Amino acid sequence: MIDLHSHLLPGIDDGAADMNQALELAAHAVACGTTHMVCTPHLHPGRYNNSKTSISAVVERFAVALSKAGIPLQVSAAAEARFDSDLINLALRGELPFLGEWNGRNVLLLEFPHQEIPAQADKLTAWMLKNNIQPLIAHPERNKSLMGGNNYKRIEPFLAQGCLLQVTAGSVAGDFGAAAQELAERFLLAGQVTILASDAHNMKHRPPNLLPGLAHATELLGESAARLLVDDNPWRIARSHFANASAA
Repeated sequence: MIDLHSHLLPGIDDGAADMNQALELAAHAVACGTTHMVCTPHLHPGRYNNSKTSISAVVERFAVALSKAGIPLQVSAAAEARFDSDLINLALRGELPFLGEWNGRNVLLLEFPHQEIPAQADKLTAWMLKNNIQPLIAHPERNKSLMGGNNYKRIEPFLAQGCLLQVTAGSVAGDFGAAAQELAERFLLAGQVTILASDAHNMKHRPPNLLPGLAHATELLGESAARLLVDDNPWRIARSHFANASAA
């Protein structure tokens, strides 16, 4: 399986604190069937001041450490970019770390604030789409403003534009509560999910394990449709990160 949302890079955000933790998480991911991972530390100005250059340096060190430890996880890196007007400037300067490609556009993992979808957010995503950037919206099922009643419909303008959705595997399995699971199931049954990912941060609460979410998605959709979300679609996006590898 290919995991396109995780926070394993050590000491760079609220994920792995050091290399030992990063290696423990990586070993667990491999034990759970993940073969390739694009690590996505937060790109959140003022809180996590990461950059394309700084992220690349850390993933290089991580890859070396994985090799020395004998952990067969192929890694690369992009970022989870927080909604911010400065994303346009970063894009214009060529400084956005992309997950890969989808239908000829560069894929950006885009995170909205957890409590809301910001006003004018659709204008930013429209600008991105017009400028060869494919927004992949991170964990919409965990956004508080989409929970309850018909609030889920607030995501529909973004889908109509052509945005993609990444749902957290743990949400599908119920790890983030009933409301998040209900939304995850709704998006899955509507065929609106492009990938499932772990959004792994630590071993205690958010481990890098796609299997429980995959199992529940399989119950909902059938095996072929569920495997698309952890194998085919993420590989389609990220294969350029692993030019000399092949998906398992």
